[in-house]
Amino acid sequence: MGTHEFRRGRSPCPGPGRGTVIKETGGPVTEKRKTVALCLLVMNERRGCEHDVPLIKREAFDEVFAVDGNSTDGTVEYLEAEGIPVHQQPEKGYSAGCCHGFRMCKSDALVFYFPTGSVPVEETLKFQAYFDAGADLVITSRNMKGARNEEDVSFLRPRKWFVLGLSLLTALLWRREGPVVWDVLHGFRGMTAEAFKRIGPRDTGVSIDLEMIARAYKMGLAIEQFPTSEAGRIEGATHFPAFKTGSRLLGYLCREILRRD
Repeated sequence: MGTHEFRRGRSPCPGPGRGTVIKETGGPVTEKRKTVALCLLVMNERRGCEHDVPLIKREAFDEVFAVDGNSTDGTVEYLEAEGIPVHQQPEKGYSAGCCHGFRMCKSDALVFYFPTGSVPVEETLKFQAYFDAGADLVITSRNMKGARNEEDVSFLRPRKWFVLGLSLLTALLWRREGPVVWDVLHGFRGMTAEAFKRIGPRDTGVSIDLEMIARAYKMGLAIEQFPTSEAGRIEGATHFPAFKTGSRLLGYLCREILRRD
């Protein structure tokens, strides 16, 4: 593993993509296929894993592994029985889990997927083309044209409206070029290891989804997004209570405004 530092903790990955650009003797510089890993972020998601894991096309990825946040419902045992390596995150928290995923990653890029039965598994296959085309960060959006948000069936859509407002505010603060990301809080996303190292994320709290986009805007990274369709979870409630999570995200925005690097 590398020894580069990010906000707190160790390197997210062992350095930028290995051999991403190759040069043929006497010929032009050509892009090589990027290696892509799939990371399942789990905490007590046994039922969701039973639904989603059999649908994963593992042969399409260079690595498939899970990062577990101390599950007690048999999630780890199920994944290991299915032949998926499980890494226990050393620190608690959502951001810590994501950072640990990059530490375990040996590929050029990493895709995070949450096996809750709420978004189509087959959409994990779409990331490869974006990374090969040069994207640094790829977001699946529940709010752009062609997408479906779980709250779209309701008249009142508080979560969706909050995310749209937060997305607009983040873009107004830091976007200089490229697309406006309209779903800054959807964790189903992917990023190159090199870009993750560059943004220097915190490994505490729950703000990493928002931080990835804010820092990518500030650094002019290549961002792509595509629509996804969200349904309800198969079982259980969200791990992110609305009021508590929202207040912590707004606190992060204040810190990012004051951040000078």
